[in-house]
Amino acid sequence: MTDQHDLVLVETSENIATVTLNRPEALNALSGALRMRIVEVFSDLASDSAVEVIILTGAGRSFTVGLDLKELGGEVDATATVSARELDAALAGCPQPIIGAINGFSITGGFEIALMCDFLIASTNAQFADTHARVGVVPGWGISQRLPRLIGVNRAKELSLTGNYLDAQTACQWGLVNRVVEPAELLPTCWALAKDITSTDPTTRNEIKRIMDLGWHATLEQGLEIERQASERHGRTEVRADKVAARRADIQNRGRHQSG
Repeated sequence: MTDQHDLVLVETSENIATVTLNRPEALNALSGALRMRIVEVFSDLASDSAVEVIILTGAGRSFTVGLDLKELGGEVDATATVSARELDAALAGCPQPIIGAINGFSITGGFEIALMCDFLIASTNAQFADTHARVGVVPGWGISQRLPRLIGVNRAKELSLTGNYLDAQTACQWGLVNRVVEPAELLPTCWALAKDITSTDPTTRNEIKRIMDLGWHATLEQGLEIERQASERHGRTEVRADKVAARRADIQNRGRHQSG
């Protein structure tokens, strides 16, 4: 059995922590245990004064494909539960900048975790998709509010209402990611940017990040609350294990077709 601590790997060097989601055999699907471990790791890093920047990535060919649909569909038992607020608070509560190193698939809940990072660098292998409407689940981790603010409401509606995949270059053109690099250059590029960040004055840097976040969330918080309430209402009446299980194969086949 996999040790729960192995679900998220943390390597720290020169005041930079590289955090790797480590369920490559499941495309880093966000099982309850993995979500709980993410909360634990980021809560610990937030209080670690030796860590100035965090790089978040995934093992294998996926950043994360989102919630484990086998758990959501009742095909396997969830071993732990973590609320959307806990997950969001763990990342948002980090005073350190979080660089998302998007190495591959970033799907639905995985897309939402990517949006919790301060900025994103993508591999040419990266692909993004929001399949909430195809699973039959109203989002509850912030994508309905964060994505329109980043790429514009019309583009966000295109992605979220179709469930279509977005390639890395288009994501860059739309302003979702800062730059696209070859796979072998992804972590070195993020590391170089992290080193640039650590070379600035910590007190000033942290205050700039703090006021940027406060300003950006001034209206976002209201939107997140609207989303949360809608997600909870929908979940009580519409999200059933049999529906999710029935849709899972179709969603996976469509993803394979669209992503080549």
